[in-house]
Amino acid sequence: MSEKDKEESEESELHPEPGDESSESEEETSLDATESEEEEGDGDDGDEDDDGEEGEEEDFDLEAQIMVFRHQIEEEPENCVHYYNLGEALMELGDAEGAQQEFELALQFDVNDEFGSIIHYALGELYYSQLMSGIQSKVVISSVGLHSAHKAGATITDVNDADYGGPISEFEKAVELLDKLKADDEIVEYVSKNAPEKIADLYYKWASDLIDKSRQIELYGGEVKDVKHALKLLKKTVVISPNHSQAQLMIKYGKKMLQEGWQAYDEYGFLAKEIPGNG
Repeated sequence: MSEKDKEESEESELHPEPGDESSESEEETSLDATESEEEEGDGDDGDEDDDGEEGEEEDFDLEAQIMVFRHQIEEEPENCVHYYNLGEALMELGDAEGAQQEFELALQFDVNDEFGSIIHYALGELYYSQLMSGIQSKVVISSVGLHSAHKAGATITDVNDADYGGPISEFEKAVELLDKLKADDEIVEYVSKNAPEKIADLYYKWASDLIDKSRQIELYGGEVKDVKHALKLLKKTVVISPNHSQAQLMIKYGKKMLQEGWQAYDEYGFLAKEIPGNG
């Protein structure tokens, strides 16, 4: 196989399924087999639903697809696309550790950064899903609201910057390498549109969690510093996404907290701490 044929082969195999949003190409991909659905669609109307369900089950047989990807890696161990495809399948299966390992191998064999953009995007999605699996996912919705409504144990008490910086860095790399991406226009457009949005949302979530942390009932001494940091992150959000209404609302709320101060109450309704304002 010539170098040109090999490059065309790699490009045709690449297909994105970043995170829980899918961007499907009209061409058949290694994770999206549609033949069974087309063949069974020729039957009678009365059997259409049953046939469709069977075809759908075959389409999403991840275990079988994973075996195919592993076999492809054995045959072409230096083809980064096979590792990427396997990583996507493992992430869909819930094997985050295995998916991360395959994505990192994909980057290792992508020596010319021809697929680095979509691989970094997939890593960003993986880290983001891990971030959202913790307590942050439960309280982020309540970040804008009555700051006295939180009870002990129901708010964020610690924020690890690396948990947010990690996925942000991956999405930034996805944007940086976009010009080198050898993929369909649909894939390029997907990354170009969604990576900046993910970055903006992560900055917002980081800020939101810092504000939630500052409203915990324990007095830890860094409340004002955290709210100021949150405001800086929120400004980054609106620079990327000027119409981010939640970030705009949170900026007003954060400024009000710093100016007027805020209180936190324990589960019995007693004042647990009070942070004075600077107004």
